[in-house]
Amino acid sequence: MSIVDDIKENLPSDAMITDILYEGSEIILYTKNKKFFKVAKKYIKPIVKKIKKRIEVRADPKLLENEEKTEKFVHDTVPTEAKITEIYFEPEFAKMIIHAKKPGLVIGKSGETLEEIRTRTFWTPVVERSGMIESDLIRSIRKMIHVESGYRKKFLNNLGLKIYKEGKPVDWIRLSALGGFREVGRSSLFLQTPESRVLIDCGASFSNTKQFPHLDAPEFNIQDLDAVIVSHAHMDHCGMVPYLYEYGYTGPVYCTAPTRDMMVLLQLDYIQIFQRENKKPPYTSKGIENMIKHCIALNYGEVTDIAPDVRLTLENAGHILGSSSVHLNIGNGTYNLLYSGDIKFSKTKLFDPASTNYARVEGLIIESTYGGEDDFQPKRSEAEKKLMEIVERTKKRGGKVLIPAFAVGRSQEVALVLAENKVDIPVVLDGMIWDATAIHTVYPEFMSRRVQNLILKKQENPFLYEKFHGIGSQKERQEILDSNEPMVIISTSGMLNGGPIMEYLKRFGSDERNTLIFVGYQAEGTMGRRIQKGWKKVPIEGKNGVTTLELKLDVETIDGFSGHADRNELIHYVKSLKATPKRIIIDHGEKSKTISLAKALHKNVGTETISPRNLEVVRFR
Repeated sequence: MSIVDDIKENLPSDAMITDILYEGSEIILYTKNKKFFKVAKKYIKPIVKKIKKRIEVRADPKLLENEEKTEKFVHDTVPTEAKITEIYFEPEFAKMIIHAKKPGLVIGKSGETLEEIRTRTFWTPVVERSGMIESDLIRSIRKMIHVESGYRKKFLNNLGLKIYKEGKPVDWIRLSALGGFREVGRSSLFLQTPESRVLIDCGASFSNTKQFPHLDAPEFNIQDLDAVIVSHAHMDHCGMVPYLYEYGYTGPVYCTAPTRDMMVLLQLDYIQIFQRENKKPPYTSKGIENMIKHCIALNYGEVTDIAPDVRLTLENAGHILGSSSVHLNIGNGTYNLLYSGDIKFSKTKLFDPASTNYARVEGLIIESTYGGEDDFQPKRSEAEKKLMEIVERTKKRGGKVLIPAFAVGRSQEVALVLAENKVDIPVVLDGMIWDATAIHTVYPEFMSRRVQNLILKKQENPFLYEKFHGIGSQKERQEILDSNEPMVIISTSGMLNGGPIMEYLKRFGSDERNTLIFVGYQAEGTMGRRIQKGWKKVPIEGKNGVTTLELKLDVETIDGFSGHADRNELIHYVKSLKATPKRIIIDHGEKSKTISLAKALHKNVGTETISPRNLEVVRFR
């Protein structure tokens, strides 16, 4: 008996189901019986318990109330304090999307307000948070998804048909290393079973020689992919995903909602960097648009089938907003594979430690950015204290503090430290950092319990600190470049390989009153690594070609702000898993660090550890 037949058999005879469709792994029943629509949950709950699949009942389109009347009813029913910003209707799905700055007031106590909207209008309401900082990007992404709802309905139904077809027995599982092994950058892992082809991350590198993953590997074919999973929005993990859509991929990409929004922001900038350097980018904005159309956003802990023999769960990785560790249940419990992604296994200002709440893990793929013998980071409190001391010292001599940082993650961590310490000079958040901060205000649920409490209960949003100034244009940037007052400037790029930070470095680098602070990893071969090593004269590209800049400003490194676990944390993370993995694969680290961590984990955990090279294949079963 099929799943659909099983559902029909357990429904009331008068349910009047007009259609049963898939939305990916979710099963949607459409009914024209008003009474059944209102009480459907009590009938669906035991069916869900029996077949272990998500089921939702929606109204047949013929039952839906007029959109204009529905919108008026929503505004009349929901308190004005909810601050509704937009309402979108998706008749294809019988859904209404309500954007509000205070979603809780739209939902109401125990969901009462939302249920009233549902039963009175027959639309299925979905509430999404509007950011406290305006973001054209978020608005554009959400609008594109709504505009493409007709296409998405067909796409999701076809995906469901593929997911629920009868699969082959899982008698082998293999993983190909396409990038990010014995190196940092271009992370990409290709998982194969007899039934499925799944790509986990597809990143870019800023190395001049090894920019892209090995998508030309003989076993890999873009058109044969069943699913793509993105762990988080740093470019070394998501930078090449739109490329897949420009070269034949038409399937889903799974990630969290903040990861989706963040990676669009960074990918658009990636294209612009190529264009500014008169180079051809590997993909266009069309590829990014196609990626958005095919995105399926998941919450932490949400279990979803992505192929006949693969079930996915994303959990908090503690690295950046929306970052995930990827747990794959393969063959209905035959094998459980965990890809850590980039993890932090201690509390930070923004995030709780990476989750270790997995019932079973036979195979583990773990990062090793700071897995070397000497990679021990100071306590976060020490790093915060050092930051404030440097800022105060620089301020007293009338200087500026330059902090190169990734737009996502480190920038917001540092900004929160400055806000909570009530820094009394301007804090400039340049370009993408301001846009990324706006995205943070949309998704407090993906941050630590502490930050959630500040934003949702105490109504104290740390991202709205009065000294923060967003810079979104060259005119505003020029005002900062011409300013003589002390300030903190947080700007991309984090490794000094381009971005607005280079303008600030050219302008302020030769002034000994100023300070340059590194708060993140500087990859080998980047300008940041060279300056960190002590270079005092560096080549700078300008309108008249390459010139030499003599650095006279102080250069400081603060290690404790890293979004990566250090060696001790990595070992502790593995020991904290409920079940000891039978095999551990080391990735995402320089060669010496991957080998060193492999030896340390073998010694401390007593299990097989491997540090493969790119293009090697590991068989798990």
